[in-house]
Amino acid sequence: MGETLGRVLVVDDSDVIRQLISVNLEMEGFEVATAVDGQDALEKILVVLPDVITIDVRMPRLDGFDTVAALRADPRTANLKVAMVTACAQDSDVERGDEVGVDAFITKPFDPSTLVRTVRDLVEQKAVDQPR
Repeated sequence: MGETLGRVLVVDDSDVIRQLISVNLEMEGFEVATAVDGQDALEKILVVLPDVITIDVRMPRLDGFDTVAALRADPRTANLKVAMVTACAQDSDVERGDEVGVDAFITKPFDPSTLVRTVRDLVEQKAVDQPR
């Protein structure tokens, strides 16, 4: 197998959405790991070391906003690229997402090509921000 386009941690409490995002990213050449909620993501993040996280807003235990805030507060994950996947991209969600440091928003239902393009753009931004 060739080199991947990047590593993505997909965080969503819905098995169906997690699988849908994972398959679409894997088909485009991304390496994908998954987490079932924000708490699970925080426990896996330093093991997976993703380039980008896609994260749902509303989840049990720890929601997307609190998870992103925790990532931004930790120097080891503060610069991680985050795409928030939300069923309702209301102004209040976007505003709160901007406050905690979300890099991009993807609205459900999403077009797979939009999802892939957004993740690819974030991986490229990370490469520019942190050259290897």
